[in-house]
Amino acid sequence: MKPFRDIFELFFPELCLHCEAQLSAKEKYICLGCRFDLPLANFSNQKGNDLEKTFYGRISVIFATSLLRYHRKGITQHLIHELKYKGKEALGIFFGEWMASELKDNERCPQFDVVVPVPLHEKKLKIRGYNQVHKFGQKIAEALDIPFHTAVLKRKLDSQTQTSKLRIERFKDLQEKFFVQNGALFENKHILLVDDVVTTGATLEACVLKLQKINGIKVSLATIAFTE
Repeated sequence: MKPFRDIFELFFPELCLHCEAQLSAKEKYICLGCRFDLPLANFSNQKGNDLEKTFYGRISVIFATSLLRYHRKGITQHLIHELKYKGKEALGIFFGEWMASELKDNERCPQFDVVVPVPLHEKKLKIRGYNQVHKFGQKIAEALDIPFHTAVLKRKLDSQTQTSKLRIERFKDLQEKFFVQNGALFENKHILLVDDVVTTGATLEACVLKLQKINGIKVSLATIAFTE
C-alpha cells in the first residue's frame, strides 16, 4: 500500500494548518517552524497560574490549565479561527493530544472522571456542523481513559444581541443560557470542562456555576488558549 500512499501524497500533500507549507514525513498538523513560534502558556505544572487566578473569588475550580497564550493577530488567534470557522477539526485533535500529554503523569493534575465540552446550542451546532472543542475534549478523554460526555451540560439558543447591555446584565443573561439535565449522572464526579479560548472567563464561570448545583461535583478546566 505504501506506493499508493506515496502517489497520493505527491498530488495531495499534507500542509501545515497555519502557514500551509508542505509537511515532512516527521511533521504532523503543524510544521516545526510554526510550532517553534507557538506562545506556550506552561500552566499545567504551575499552581496559581494566570488562568487559575482569573477565577479567584468567582468560582471554585480544583485545577486549570491552557496550552497557549492568545494575542490579537498572533499565531494562536489564527489557529483558533481556522479550527472554529474553517472546518479544520484536525487542529482539535492536535491540541487534544498535546493537552493529554501534559495532563498524563502530571503530579499536580487530579484524577478526572469525565470530560465535558462547553456546549453549542443544537441549532448553531447544525449550522456550523461541529463543536470546535469536541475533538479537543475527545482526545483528552481517550488518552485519560475516561468518558467524554455531551448530554448533561446544555446551551439555550442566543435570542438577542448583548452589545447594548451592561456587563452585569450580559453575565446574568449568559448564566441563563446554560442548563443541566440528568445531573444525577455527574453526582460525586470530578469534571474536566474544556473550551477553546478564555477571555473574560464569563462563559466558563457560567457553566461551572450550573454544574456546581450537582451534588458532590468538582470541576477543573482545560482550554486551548488564554487571552493575555
